[in-house]
Amino acid sequence: MGVRGCVEGLTQYDSPKYIRVQNVTYGCVKGFLYITVAVFICCVVIIYRLYQEVDEVNSSVRTSVKGVAYTNDRIWDTAEYTIPMQASLNLMSVQCSTSIDTSGVNSFFVMTNIIKTEHQSERTCPEYPFTKAICSSDESCEKGRADIHSNGIQTGRCVNYNATVKTCEVRAWCPVESMESPPEPAVLRSSEDFTVLIKNNVHFPKFNYTVLNFPSNLNTSCTYNKITSPHCPIFRLGDILQEANQNFSEMAVKGGIIAIDINWDCNLDSWSYDCSAKYGFHRLDDKKVKPGFYIRYAKHYKLRGKEQRTLFKGYGIRFDVLVFGTGGKFNGIELIKNIGSMLSYFGLVVSAIEIAICGVNCFSYGKSPFYKIYNRKKYETVLNPRQVMYVSYVDEPHVTLIKKPLKTSLQHAQGSIVESHPVILCHAGSCCTESNKSHDNEESEPMRTSESNENDDNEESEPMGTSESNENDDNEESEPMGTSESNENDDNEESEPMGTSESNENDDNEKYDLGQPLRQGASSLDCQKWCCCGKCQPTQKYHEQLCCRRKKGQCITTSHWFQQLVLSSHTLKKALLYREPFLDLNDGNINHQLRHLAYKQYVLWRFGSFDLEDRAVIPSCCRWKIRDTYPNGVNCYTGFKME
Repeated sequence: MGVRGCVEGLTQYDSPKYIRVQNVTYGCVKGFLYITVAVFICCVVIIYRLYQEVDEVNSSVRTSVKGVAYTNDRIWDTAEYTIPMQASLNLMSVQCSTSIDTSGVNSFFVMTNIIKTEHQSERTCPEYPFTKAICSSDESCEKGRADIHSNGIQTGRCVNYNATVKTCEVRAWCPVESMESPPEPAVLRSSEDFTVLIKNNVHFPKFNYTVLNFPSNLNTSCTYNKITSPHCPIFRLGDILQEANQNFSEMAVKGGIIAIDINWDCNLDSWSYDCSAKYGFHRLDDKKVKPGFYIRYAKHYKLRGKEQRTLFKGYGIRFDVLVFGTGGKFNGIELIKNIGSMLSYFGLVVSAIEIAICGVNCFSYGKSPFYKIYNRKKYETVLNPRQVMYVSYVDEPHVTLIKKPLKTSLQHAQGSIVESHPVILCHAGSCCTESNKSHDNEESEPMRTSESNENDDNEESEPMGTSESNENDDNEESEPMGTSESNENDDNEESEPMGTSESNENDDNEKYDLGQPLRQGASSLDCQKWCCCGKCQPTQKYHEQLCCRRKKGQCITTSHWFQQLVLSSHTLKKALLYREPFLDLNDGNINHQLRHLAYKQYVLWRFGSFDLEDRAVIPSCCRWKIRDTYPNGVNCYTGFKME
């Protein structure tokens, strides 16, 4: 495709081809499915608010835990059982068994159980007996060694831990922490009744809108309840674990991690405003694989001028506040984009009906006549024109497609039927409505004589062009002419000037040419094998061994319509003059033009479409009749090109 092709493409529009099926059932199904898809699209757009532009939330969280407990002869208040936010975040990646991005998590820790090691000071003492610390002599202990599970640095001595076990001596905070299990029940099991206030501010930067999870006139005596107080930001710790399907007393022994989800799904349109926090709760750590959560911290003090400390191993529950959500506001462009993307769902209707049609055909075992017609109308096969040939016989009503290569004569080659389209041939100024019916019956149909003058007058009054040859020939074909017409036709042709002084002479030549016999040799034995009309010429080329008939009978070249539509020099010259009004009909090369125009006339007459022109094969008898009527000077012809 060159520049010209590109320019032409800009001025053209190509539309897909549709097949209309006249069937009430399929029509009703199509209408029902189209309505269903339309309703579905509308519901999806409204329910999921696909008409809105969306923005993600920016969030900040503040927490405040309240509660006091008395246990083990000690008062536990907020300063005792809560760990500062920063410490909780720093310990998260070390202690938590679940990997969480701490940069976006707001957390607080509530201690529920504790192991306390008091009066520790920096000195030497036996290591707690674990596998690598147990020894039998000093050789088992390496000075300066620090095992990953050790509490200090080994001194190289093996000492008694108790009456039965000896361990390596270490320099550490002594006495070292014991590795015993946490106490049951939990020390601070009463923390179940503690409460936490969660303050959450969210901002939608695209819409410049900020909202809080609690009103300015908040009732501080409320407590969150999923049914009665779903928007209260004050939560009882026991209720949080209950919503997460956990038992507080069991989880308090070893601790764990609970997520508090705050979901903001905001509709910021003024006519349907809705923007409030929705809370959800679930456990993050695995109950079966190393459950629990703990931290260590120490309180230092000096006794008699020497630094000492109390080490606490605190088990508890870490609460991670996770905020997410979106805000949406009406936007026409988003609506158009989403509806446009969903219009493709209407294609499912076509697919569903196609499946139904195929299913009906399958249930009828592939013998449905409707499906055969539908399939033939829907799919149009385009073959490589260099790999096929088309032939037409006077005693068959259709065109036959034959694929190459040929292994026998074209006359005997097996092919497939091509659907024949009726052709309407017209004069330059008027069209007739009759089809090619006369082509099929041309030999048996009696010829009429009463309409000769009228036909011939119409024939001469409107010149023909090569591109209109289909129309002109069909008009001639639709009104058969008798033998008595010829003289009257010739007289009428002579009475009208052709634009040249050779009209009378041409008519005389025409009478002479039409009466010329075919060249000799048609009765040879080789020709008899494939010729059915007795007028074909012998040839050794398979693709030229083609007769005008399938069965024995009269040759089409002897018919009146072949003489008038294909060989008539008057008709062919009018067609040439229609295309080129100042054409010199006395030119020595005029036979070349008349011969090729006669080929086209035959193809249009017998094949019904110029789409097949390049690969349509003219029978031997017709081809040589045309050549004998309009010969070239050297009697050398190219013939049908196989490639």
